[in-house]
Amino acid sequence: QLQLVESGGGLVQPGGSLRLSCAASGFTLEDYAIGWFRQAPGKERQGVSCINRRYGSTYYVDPVKGRFTISRDNAKNTVYLQMDNLEPDDTAVYYCAARSIQFWTCVLSPGEYRTWGPGTQVTVSS
Repeated sequence: QLQLVESGGGLVQPGGSLRLSCAASGFTLEDYAIGWFRQAPGKERQGVSCINRRYGSTYYVDPVKGRFTISRDNAKNTVYLQMDNLEPDDTAVYYCAARSIQFWTCVLSPGEYRTWGPGTQVTVSS
């Protein structure tokens, strides 16, 4: 059974940093395109960043470019989202998700992803 579990969320002051982890069980993350998404209260889930299957090209939405970094540790079967210089608008529940295995490239549309983790809360506040 394919499962994803996020961790690393919490409360941080503006300008601070957090590193989110997305750990997989039942499958090898390197073989899947993986995305990070977030959903703020009252808003739709939106893409944040993603990494392609195997060769690892990465993509970011404009609001997080230069502040967030997605990476993958194949030995730990984990994808990370390093978030620096956090802003109050980054407050949301963050989810990682995997596309179906036939897709090599990632996209930032939530509807294109098949397997989701339960999410981790990130709150940026002073």
